[in-house]
Amino acid sequence: MAAEILDGVAIAEQVRMNVKKEVEEWVASGKPTPGLATVLVGDNPASAVYVRSKQKACAEVGITSYGRILPATATQEEVENLVKELNADPMVNGILVQLPLPAGLDEERVLNAISLEKDVDGFHPVNIGRLAQKGRNPLFIPCTPAGCMYMLNKVMPSLEGVNAVVLGRSNIVGMPVALLLVRANATVTICHSRTKDLPSVVRSADVLIAAVGRAEMVRGDWVKPGAVVIDVGINRVDDPTRPRGYRLVGDVAYDEVKEVASHITPVPGGVGPMTIAMLLTNTMQAAKIAHG
Repeated sequence: MAAEILDGVAIAEQVRMNVKKEVEEWVASGKPTPGLATVLVGDNPASAVYVRSKQKACAEVGITSYGRILPATATQEEVENLVKELNADPMVNGILVQLPLPAGLDEERVLNAISLEKDVDGFHPVNIGRLAQKGRNPLFIPCTPAGCMYMLNKVMPSLEGVNAVVLGRSNIVGMPVALLLVRANATVTICHSRTKDLPSVVRSADVLIAAVGRAEMVRGDWVKPGAVVIDVGINRVDDPTRPRGYRLVGDVAYDEVKEVASHITPVPGGVGPMTIAMLLTNTMQAAKIAHG
């Protein structure tokens, strides 16, 4: 029996509508419109597309977007000074610095410069540190991991005692989502390039989060029958039959795995839309923090 598809587009639309309603009620109560500042350094085409999509999403829910662009030649000091300027701007509730930054810039220093109360990406070391500590809560959860958990909770409201495998250990997805699963009382295994007998470890998972960045790495016989599979990967593979000469695939061999799993996210149209939806949620949360 084929897996049920977790439609990220539809789920994200529900989240966006909730945020839109919250923004409308917030403004109607006399409070200022929430604001998100996006910082784009350089001319990376993919980064520019991501920033535009975030700005468009803000407009759709009533959040004001402040786009700031610096040239690829910007110095470390210039980038950090811009962040500090936005920290001091009361109209800006959230700050998003689009990564990756051009070569030669220290990303960690830039992220550290963002005010903790405006860290809507959830990458500030203090937010990540709180996420890792029992009994403490971050102000913001990184958007993609938050989106993964939101989708997962749609089909598994309780993760207590569940065997969860996270494939990948990046700071952006793998490690934060593993910490979130631990908080949900799952038993978590983090896999990486040094994991021995990777297929058998993955096969133990009731829940699999694939975020390794390798096209269709997870095959059908790697997956436990009935597992829930969240595919975070987005990879280009050559396909001369497509107008652009390529197609997008995840880290999971979708056609194989959908015949084994109980639920699966497609690529595209799965986790991607959820990332922006959770960014909007975090920005509304930042406005609440700013106004007590």
